[in-house]
Amino acid sequence: MDVNAFLDGFGLVTEPQNLLYCLIGVLIGMLIGVLPGLGPAATIAILLPITYSIDPVSAIIMLAGIYYGAQYGGTITSVLLRLPGEASSVVTVFDGFALAKQGKAGTALGVAAIGSFVGATVSILGLTLVAPLIAGWALSFGDPEYAALALLGVLLVATIGNGNKLKAMIAAAVGLLLATVGRDSFSGAERFTFDSLQLTEGIDFVVVAMGLFGVGEILYNLEERHGKPHVPAAVANIWPSRKDLKQSSGAIGRGSVIGFVLGVLPGGGAVMSSLAAYAAEKRIAKRPERFGRGAIEGVAAPETANNAAATSSFIPLLTLGIPANASMAMLFGALLILGISPGPQLVEERPDLFWGVINSMYIGNLILLALSIPLVGIFVRILRVRPAILAPITALITILGVYTINNSTFDIFVMIVFGLIGYLMKKTGFEPGPMVLAFVLGSIVEDGFRRSMLIFDGDPTGFFTRPISGTILAAFVLVALWPAAKALLARRKTGSDDTSEPHVPAGHR
Repeated sequence: MDVNAFLDGFGLVTEPQNLLYCLIGVLIGMLIGVLPGLGPAATIAILLPITYSIDPVSAIIMLAGIYYGAQYGGTITSVLLRLPGEASSVVTVFDGFALAKQGKAGTALGVAAIGSFVGATVSILGLTLVAPLIAGWALSFGDPEYAALALLGVLLVATIGNGNKLKAMIAAAVGLLLATVGRDSFSGAERFTFDSLQLTEGIDFVVVAMGLFGVGEILYNLEERHGKPHVPAAVANIWPSRKDLKQSSGAIGRGSVIGFVLGVLPGGGAVMSSLAAYAAEKRIAKRPERFGRGAIEGVAAPETANNAAATSSFIPLLTLGIPANASMAMLFGALLILGISPGPQLVEERPDLFWGVINSMYIGNLILLALSIPLVGIFVRILRVRPAILAPITALITILGVYTINNSTFDIFVMIVFGLIGYLMKKTGFEPGPMVLAFVLGSIVEDGFRRSMLIFDGDPTGFFTRPISGTILAAFVLVALWPAAKALLARRKTGSDDTSEPHVPAGHR
């Protein structure tokens, strides 16, 4: 690690302009986390046009703050309303709301704030130490390695994520198809443009993201929350007692490690980390029946893990140029829009941005810890605002934002189409995340594969003769075959159990 570049990064972050953008980012993130449904991916997509007029370092610091700030904001609604503001806070509902009904909402929020800070800080330290090493190792990556890694990323997103795996794979396949729209960069031929001049340059990533996440989420949440008023629980005694801190300390430590490790994996992220941390605590607990009835570890573990994962998911983005989840895909798009190519060269070419973003997380999490407790009362009041008021304001900002990209009304219509697609996907159980990630990774897969085939003179076995790409493709095969192997093992186990059962004559049963 270059110590001078690391220290220069701190000097850059402490500039008044960057401190202001860091503060704005975490505040917006907390607010978005409190408002159920919108989410950091949608918010970053909506704010992408604003980044055009901001310094790249300041812009990415702000967008990063939105992402990790939203992780704690989602806790507030989970505890007070039994309504997760973020998907990563779904598990927190089980014990958080139970504690709120017992009059311990303040304790749950206090432990969540402390756990979030500890988990994020541990993950930032890991990011500081690990990211430069991975970037140095990744310098040996060529087109075959990038093609194989992007392909593995698509598969992991489709198979590791939550929900129906088949639907996730279908969404990812549609995303790959959308990535081919436009003029072929190799032959110049037009693909799926339907003789439209506006589509010859392909579909803009920002338009797709703002449609699927922005408009789609607005429509879906308007329908879901219409006529369903929620009254937040009362909040008191926010600072947890020594007993609560002692009881939750082990869960916070384990959640930090689980979150950091799973956050690095494509398709893992905050959601999977919170689920894994909660399951681990329940498994090792002496009294697992407490979980779901107000166990403080059931709040500490998932909240620590999702914040740790939110930070460690920056490792594959900054060092390999591979977004690990939908929010990272938004940040990936923002970097490209600002003329920055994330990947192993980023540490050498833009050390100011690399270390500026990482070091801003130290300060951002301190700001989050300082603001999370005092602002709870304000966020409770915001929760009383009707969705019918917030939705039109958000929709207007979205439309203005997408128009400013190319000053094109065509982009608005494309965004509306994708908004309707996003709404229908949510209604039918399809998550838009795999589609957006596959859309981002699709061009990397195609360009890397075609360049590699030129290098290998058309021989696809060349991918397996290179150590790194061969290892990645072997991992791809294992991940692809694992569900079938798991089902086969389960079937064999069931069959062996049936055959081992002793035969009892009908008359003696």
